[in-house]
Amino acid sequence: MSQLQPLIQLQQTTEPLLNVQEMQFWLDKAVAWGQADSPETQKDTGLHLSRLSSYLQQLLIHINNTSSTTETMKRLPYLGQFLGRLCWNPYVTADDTSRRLLLQCLLGLYSEHPSSAVERKANQWIRKVLCQLATEDDDAAAQALMKCVGVPPKEYHLKVLRKMVASLQENIGKSCNSLGNINQRCSCDSVLATSEACVPLVTCPEAAPLIGALLQRPVTCVRATLSEDFLDALSSAYSSQGLSLEEQAVVSLWYHSLSSLEEAVLSLLESVLPPNTGSAPLTLEQQVAQSLLPKACAQHCSIFLVVNEIFRSVLKQAEGNECVKSLIQTFTSCFLKEVALLQPQKCASLKMFFPQSPQSLLLPLLTLPSEMPQEAWRHHLNWLSSSLQRLTEEEEEGDGSSGTRGHHKVFEAWFLLVRCAHWVQVTVQLLGTSGHEDCGPLLWLLTFYYHPTNRGHHRALQLVHVREAWDHLRSLFLDLTHPLSVDHLQSMVTLLSPHPQQPSPFPLLILSLLVSFAVFSQQSLSGSTQILQTVVDQSGLVDEAACVLDSLELRLKEGSCLSSVTNRVHLRIKALQNTLTHMHAA
Repeated sequence: MSQLQPLIQLQQTTEPLLNVQEMQFWLDKAVAWGQADSPETQKDTGLHLSRLSSYLQQLLIHINNTSSTTETMKRLPYLGQFLGRLCWNPYVTADDTSRRLLLQCLLGLYSEHPSSAVERKANQWIRKVLCQLATEDDDAAAQALMKCVGVPPKEYHLKVLRKMVASLQENIGKSCNSLGNINQRCSCDSVLATSEACVPLVTCPEAAPLIGALLQRPVTCVRATLSEDFLDALSSAYSSQGLSLEEQAVVSLWYHSLSSLEEAVLSLLESVLPPNTGSAPLTLEQQVAQSLLPKACAQHCSIFLVVNEIFRSVLKQAEGNECVKSLIQTFTSCFLKEVALLQPQKCASLKMFFPQSPQSLLLPLLTLPSEMPQEAWRHHLNWLSSSLQRLTEEEEEGDGSSGTRGHHKVFEAWFLLVRCAHWVQVTVQLLGTSGHEDCGPLLWLLTFYYHPTNRGHHRALQLVHVREAWDHLRSLFLDLTHPLSVDHLQSMVTLLSPHPQQPSPFPLLILSLLVSFAVFSQQSLSGSTQILQTVVDQSGLVDEAACVLDSLELRLKEGSCLSSVTNRVHLRIKALQNTLTHMHAA
């Protein structure tokens, strides 16, 4: 060991000096190559490329084994000048190996969190050099090279860009090594620098593979962060349709960029709010699915929670807006379908997605009607109704802070019911086919769905009006032996019109009952058509009735219908839709 010690000490003291001397040699070469553009210079460059690549490989190892850019620059003060001259030499950057090593050296010098003026200046310079390598320029040497090899400028720059993208993509694909030597640079440090270099390239199709790789790189290290400028540029380009991304890259963009996610959700909301209302439910479902938001929410619980919070905020401000409720219902339906497609180990528990919802109601409401026997529907709805009634009673009995908590629970329960409106649809269907059995719980549930806040303590009065409407409808549709009652028809028209002196249920509540009776009752098709036509014509709700019918048709396709009457129901829906279409055209 004593014989080896002097040798070790010699290596430790001479290695920095040798590096400086060798760098001086290569710096002199780089200066000479840059000052002359002659056949001799080109020949000399070509002869030295292999040795240059070997030296660049040594430099890269040295950079990665040094704790910081500041420390590297202290040991190799001419490093920046040397790399810069090589990056501006097209005869060097035209060589795949040299260009790849130059890029890796630059990325290794980039500081994610610059702690000194030297590192801040180095970052600015590196960004400039990376842009130089990626974009077109009027450099005389580059022009001479293109002329010499007979390559058009556009083709030359595209090839350089593609090779640069491939090199960067390979570099960021390296696994994290931050668990090794604490003084050694982590390979994840290059992620931030690479994303910075991509800012001017976000709309270049050639950069799409690199952008996708950056977005979808697993976040296994705190150093693997993406530049905010990069994310902002991507978000802006994507929203203006100046950028085409694969589906998974879009999902990853939303995962990394809150502003981009919020913009996507608000854009979806704006598409269904005035003046853009009127989309058929099937069209709305396609629109929601094509937005990719349900898929993103199924894959990332954090994305779902953001989307959920936006929906919650909008719903609080627009409690009675049926367009918003319809969007939320459709979105939840698409989301649950995407969750079902995921492998169990790749999807979070549903309780993680709905942390504020009453847990006792969560699974019963999220369960689809098609997932349980049809004979159990009424019992299931009666249980839901009684559970929700208990929540509202606790709210009304509470005061002060407990009353505030009670109101929050009621709203969250209603929000969940809005999401899971398939059970509201089943409620309406059962009310349209019920005989003399007690329908009080079903009527209460339907009233709560349309009137959840009990403002002015009018819920009891609302229930009276709803039961009155239901009684009129039963008299109209279930009495098959007598001519249609003009009095009952007029009463329905009156109930569908808001009364100035007393609160009235939302017209859509009564309208949904009317449509349900027209579709499911034993009344003849001609009789049902006459009733629906007369009432919606006089109340001016032709378009709304058509929308309710379309929504009903969509829900029935998802299994919310008694299988024994499926064919009959669909035939009646088509006939009623045709009638309303002719009324609208008249």
